[in-house]
Amino acid sequence: MGLCGKDGNLITARQQGQKDIGFVGEVSSVNTEILGTLVENGYIPVVSSVAADDKGQAYNINADTVAGEIAAALAAEKLILLTDTRGILENYQDPSTLIPKVDIPEARNLISKGIVGGGMIPKVTCCVRSLAQGVRAAHIIDGRIPHALLLEIFTDGGIGTMILGSQFV
Repeated sequence: MGLCGKDGNLITARQQGQKDIGFVGEVSSVNTEILGTLVENGYIPVVSSVAADDKGQAYNINADTVAGEIAAALAAEKLILLTDTRGILENYQDPSTLIPKVDIPEARNLISKGIVGGGMIPKVTCCVRSLAQGVRAAHIIDGRIPHALLLEIFTDGGIGTMILGSQFV
């Protein structure tokens, strides 16, 4: 079932810190009741990352961020992000430098050292935020690989990067 964050106030937004970037927002809250009802009735909700503030102003929100906030609000066991790279790479130009597992402090350190950069920053940041809010594991995997999800979840080594809260490493 396709939804927009504005539908039924599923997601409430607020303007992102910088005023000069237009209508870019961040998640203020998630209405889990709507999602719970859909799942209980056999639907798989697909949520676009547009949400409105309390005055009705629409904001575009990074889709990874929305996924992480929904996972946290639902107290999900796992957050899985499918992307077009293997996961976190020590050298972004070399897929063989995949880092298979990190914890929250290591993930933050990889961002501060510049190893995680560009479009991977919001992915890793949303994973860290969701873990800090109770999600047990977050995975960043290459969705172009056939059966990527099954290989990540049901093999010992996985195929991407798993980020864990420090208590689970």
